[in-house]
Amino acid sequence: MSEFLSNQWFEELNDRLRASAPAPLPEGARPFRVVIDISDAPEHLPRALTMAINDEGARVAPGDSLDADTTLRLSYLDAAALASGQLDSASALREGRIKVRGDVNVLVPFAAWLHAALTD
Repeated sequence: MSEFLSNQWFEELNDRLRASAPAPLPEGARPFRVVIDISDAPEHLPRALTMAINDEGARVAPGDSLDADTTLRLSYLDAAALASGQLDSASALREGRIKVRGDVNVLVPFAAWLHAALTD
């Protein structure tokens, strides 16, 4: 993968998400958006990204979304480690390395799917 949060990284990640198995959205579940806030990202990179998940799959874009269902805040190093598979999201949550605002339960069914899409 390219430099974390670069335009090419977003393109490569979205390609992987499109090629992966469909998102495990339970039947009748509504689409949702998750914003990941990375306030200490280098100045030349976005300080947030938005992941939109619906019954057609997932898409990640730079920037934040005012209609996010959940917002995660973490450091740039932890976000990069999560994206590369070097940090487990459950451990990061347990250790307080990820701060959550909103409903974290919307993410639970997608954790393994996202990890596989990112690291395969």
